[in-house]
Amino acid sequence: MHTITRLFPDDFRTSVKDLAAVLADAVTDGASLGFLSPFDQDTAAAWWHTQQPAVDEGSLIVWVVRSPCGIAGTVGLALNRKPNGRHRAEIVKLMVHRDSRGQGLARALLAQAEQAAAQAGASLLLLDTQTGSAADRLYQNTGWTRYGIVPDYAADPAGSLQDGSFYYKQLT
Repeated sequence: MHTITRLFPDDFRTSVKDLAAVLADAVTDGASLGFLSPFDQDTAAAWWHTQQPAVDEGSLIVWVVRSPCGIAGTVGLALNRKPNGRHRAEIVKLMVHRDSRGQGLARALLAQAEQAAAQAGASLLLLDTQTGSAADRLYQNTGWTRYGIVPDYAADPAGSLQDGSFYYKQLT
């Protein structure tokens, strides 16, 4: 059985090691999450630590899905604090450990973040992902609208430039 929970600041702080394992696994598997190989758990933990101030102030909300073995996946919701953009938010760092894929966990995490965004007053969600990736297919299949593809947008973990797909979803 899997349980999705929000990581409040203290929970986030104590979960960094497990979050780092999921992030390092995703990057090792080729997910374009902003990092290049080689990428290890220590580097992943250091990155997660940099997110603590945003979690503390509430501009970044992080959920995890737990399995009997620990954290199996995560997603973040970055709230926009600009006065003219408080109606929008961004889905960030949706990832599921390779050992837990194929069970609908990414879809469940995404739905949780969408629901929380609506409850926080966001009516527009944005995200970007590597074109042609599993994540790209997930967003196409869950009601997101692709509004553009940018050629050579970001390098994958191996350093090869990949196209980026940009999506939005209007919440009702």
